[in-house]
Amino acid sequence: MNVNYGRDLDLNLLRVLVVVAEAGSVTSAAGRLYLTQPAVSAALKRLTKAVGAKLFSREGRGLVLTARGARLLAAARPHLEALTRAALAPPTFDPKTTDRVVRIGLSDANELWLLAPLLRALEREAPGLRLVVVPVQFRTVADAFTTQRIDLALTVADDVPAGIRRASLMFGGFVALFDARHVRLGRRPTLEQYLAQHHVVVSYNGDLRGLVEDRLGVPRKVRCSVATFHAVGPALDGTALVATVPVLVASHLQTLYPHLRSAPLPFSLHGTPMELLSRASVEDDDAARLVRDIVVRIVRENAGEPPGAEELASMRVGRVKPTRAAASGRSAARPAAARASARSRGSDRSRTASPRGRGRSRAC
Repeated sequence: MNVNYGRDLDLNLLRVLVVVAEAGSVTSAAGRLYLTQPAVSAALKRLTKAVGAKLFSREGRGLVLTARGARLLAAARPHLEALTRAALAPPTFDPKTTDRVVRIGLSDANELWLLAPLLRALEREAPGLRLVVVPVQFRTVADAFTTQRIDLALTVADDVPAGIRRASLMFGGFVALFDARHVRLGRRPTLEQYLAQHHVVVSYNGDLRGLVEDRLGVPRKVRCSVATFHAVGPALDGTALVATVPVLVASHLQTLYPHLRSAPLPFSLHGTPMELLSRASVEDDDAARLVRDIVVRIVRENAGEPPGAEELASMRVGRVKPTRAAASGRSAARPAAARASARSRGSDRSRTASPRGRGRSRAC
């Protein structure tokens, strides 16, 4: 519906109308409005001109509404009262009854292991809250925030729009994942044994190279390239292929495919931290904060204390300087880490740590 907001009608004048009608005089209304008497008189003149009809008549020492003024008061007062209540009422949020919608961006690697426990936690704590999961990765997360398709995200990111709060959330590690019925790597494979295998890689660039090629400069025998980590499990199950995947992804895939086993990598693979990002405009949004807190809790349960725990407390705006987190001591908190070597420390991130972004189209 098209509404014509009159150019000469200042809606603040309606508040003056209501108070003058209640007080019965300009002097009394001025005191209640914390204005001078001339200011109130000028406001009434402006409102009278905008309406095009006389709104008050003087009777004795006071003012009374005309018929036109009474009709305007009857129409304006309920809306002004509702607006005042809405502006001054304290915020209320009950997670048990809310039906709010929160939009979260997840990279495919994080969606694999995070989504199910997130939904289970919401079922317990906020059964009516609705979640929209949007696929993102370092190339697309900035646009998802710019177009307001997401409220928060768990992924890696390059530069993001102004007003996006970010904090380092976790460092993960990489392991070799394979079907033990068809691949014999041993508990601690050598580099020669690793390179002798046929591999499946996850490549956002749609080619046969991955992060290992970019870091080691040695090509693997890549038999298959897939676009997401969701395809890794089916590609490995029943084949003689090896995949290099984040520890948490390996843990999840091993629950789905019992024949899969993991082994530590025969080299160090480092990167930068996974980040939790959120729009500053939803900083005071209780529903978004609830989802964010649950995500942090799940990460702590699976990957230990976030390296950016201090940043999480304030979710400060701007680029968080990556810091190297020790991966030791986290194996008890995540099932797959017990099978992975601490030598496979690094980032649960689908790109290299190159400052100019070289190789960021690679996953693993």
